[in-house]
Amino acid sequence: MRFYHAALVLAAAGIVTAQDVRPKDVREIAKAGASALPRLTELLQNPSADARREAARQIGEIGTARSLDPLIQATRDNDPEVQILAADGLVNFYLPGYIKTGVSAPLRRVGTSIKGMFTDTNDQVIDPYVTVRPDVVSTLGRLATGGANMEARAHAARALGILRGQGAVTDLVEAIHSKDTAVIYESLVALQKIHDESAGPRIAFRLHDLDQKVQIAALETTGLLRNSQAVPELIDVLNRARDIKVKRAALTAIAMLPSEQSRSLYAQYLQDKDDKLRAAAAEGFARLRHPEDLPMLEKAWQEEGKTAPRLSLAFAQVMLGKTELSEFSPLEFLINNLNSASYNGVAFPFLTELAREDRVRLQLYAPMASGTKDEKIGLARVLARSGDKESIPALQNLSNDPDAEVAQEGLRALRNLQARN
Repeated sequence: MRFYHAALVLAAAGIVTAQDVRPKDVREIAKAGASALPRLTELLQNPSADARREAARQIGEIGTARSLDPLIQATRDNDPEVQILAADGLVNFYLPGYIKTGVSAPLRRVGTSIKGMFTDTNDQVIDPYVTVRPDVVSTLGRLATGGANMEARAHAARALGILRGQGAVTDLVEAIHSKDTAVIYESLVALQKIHDESAGPRIAFRLHDLDQKVQIAALETTGLLRNSQAVPELIDVLNRARDIKVKRAALTAIAMLPSEQSRSLYAQYLQDKDDKLRAAAAEGFARLRHPEDLPMLEKAWQEEGKTAPRLSLAFAQVMLGKTELSEFSPLEFLINNLNSASYNGVAFPFLTELAREDRVRLQLYAPMASGTKDEKIGLARVLARSGDKESIPALQNLSNDPDAEVAQEGLRALRNLQARN
């Protein structure tokens, strides 16, 4: 035991040999917090991969601005685990708590579908008011294309999406040319969140990918990035697809790219036995924005028994002018579903898209002031993304709500709105 403590003292002084530094020694050094960063940075050069891994982990967990430079240095390590720890540590600075899930959690998305064109409800992402250092983005971009192994590249791609790494779009497009499913998938999801529409045509070659997961992500990305040139190809995918998930993704993407040539498809699938295809068809009619379609959509809403297509039909009716708030109105139905654990992830992006219209946004201020906790929080997030200067007083009021969680969300939404305007 005495030898162990003596070794720690010597390690802290930089006297022990490289072979003597063990991960538990590194953890002991890190207990000093930010003051240990110089010594931990030195350990990133240690011959022992285990010591370098632990040093990268501890630097990430310290999580101060002074951690960024050594973490960037660690991304250049030839050990993939050090690179992964460094990438996750960089994210952790901008999204505190991420490091506890980034390395150990499998590469996956939180959400299962994308229902609105301009939202990023599908996964973790930093708030718009958070500014990321450009060299952090460029470092992760290089790692996404040149990491020591495919897992390191996939982690870097996911990190770029979380950090909205606009400066690394070209790197992500290059990564999509990889042969590794995880790298391709995470790069596509990252592009969805960065939302640079110039990338849309550059990922179209993945629309016919043989891997279902990649193909679906490519279909979703094409819709979200509004690549209208791809509509004929999306229709081809829809017509050829045998897998129902691929058909749903294809029709949803088509619905995000309003075109009169798609009208017959919407009419066909609005009567389909699959409820998600009916939902996608309703969204297509919504974005065509023809008021003469309203009676047909009202009738379909009254006859529909499934919640998912009812939400899409409600969205369509509001988009076509039914913006009133009453007990059984379509807009009220959407707001009420912010209380649903199963469907708030569907209602929220619909409301976000609708709130870009002045006439809808004005209707949201009253329920945001008097609604349930979940409604207040959901509508605050909607206005953070789709509000304007007129929304500021409503969010300021919400930031003083008696419920601390609601008040915190109101303040966060206010900061995000102000960062956008």
